[in-house]
Amino acid sequence: MAEDHRDAGEALDETELAIEGALRPASLSEFVGQPKVRGQLQLLLEAARIQERPADHILLAGPPGLGKTTLAMIVAHESGRPLRLSSGPAIQHAGDLAALLSSLTPGEVLFIDEIHRMARSAEEMLYLAMEDFRIDIMVGKGAGATSIPLDLAPFTLVGATTRSGLLPNPLRDRFGFTGHLEFYDESDLERVIARSANVLGVALPADSLAEIARRSRGTPRIANRLLRRVRDYALVHGSGASASIGDVRSALELYDVDAIGLDRLDRAVLDALVRRFRGGPVGLSTLAVAVGEEAETVESVVEPYLVRIGFLGRTPRGRIAMPEAYRHLGVAHPEGAALFDDL
Repeated sequence: MAEDHRDAGEALDETELAIEGALRPASLSEFVGQPKVRGQLQLLLEAARIQERPADHILLAGPPGLGKTTLAMIVAHESGRPLRLSSGPAIQHAGDLAALLSSLTPGEVLFIDEIHRMARSAEEMLYLAMEDFRIDIMVGKGAGATSIPLDLAPFTLVGATTRSGLLPNPLRDRFGFTGHLEFYDESDLERVIARSANVLGVALPADSLAEIARRSRGTPRIANRLLRRVRDYALVHGSGASASIGDVRSALELYDVDAIGLDRLDRAVLDALVRRFRGGPVGLSTLAVAVGEEAETVESVVEPYLVRIGFLGRTPRGRIAMPEAYRHLGVAHPEGAALFDDL
């Protein structure tokens, strides 16, 4: 009996993984949005194919959830090359990177997510690897240490970062192409959601599509996550085969996503800034402690969207709440509250 349950669980896991994979577009032609980056990548990959060489190294920069990992998979797929996945936090020693690079096959695509979080010693090793496809291995210690050069198979590095300003210039300059991904507009998000809904087998009328897109914060990853929750709500409380506008609103209200896509953490940041700190300015670390989150989470996940919609401002003296934030929270703008004009 236990084996039957285990087999059923494994089958469900495989099904979910298959669905997750199907939600990711497999080619640039299927990828929605980011027209400028798509066009640039298309040219880069086509030139490499004509010359029968690995594509130049690629850096993808932008907020989380906009498709950096998906684009790395597309680069490998359209190049006809295998893909190796890693991340900056996993590469904390030069030896970690040496082991990874030395195992690559000719033409392989290496994807390093959050590349700005690599150890400095590994970054320095990567400079030579990217330019000359070679690394130097130090053998021994002290005066008797010897450097042994190790040739690498030619490869394409795709790096992804949410904070390109933290990359050292020598590393940034070694990428042949840097693509900056922008937040999506609602029409592109509707196309993303429509494609995903078709994969998940749920019908969405136009008003439901528009409602999910409006609450997705310009981010496909969030759009797909909200779509899954709407699908679950429709299965339990609705018809299952389709999700009406009422299902969408009820599901997103249940999961604490408001009419413009702000979630609990977004509202907690705004509430602390407006009510506790009288609109600021307040330092990032102080604001993060006030809401019980890491400063990096507030800076990289919460702030980009709040700044984009004009709710929050970054100043040399700290973060401030903009008039739109007061209006959204239904709080009167106090006399003496900081604005950009005052700083």
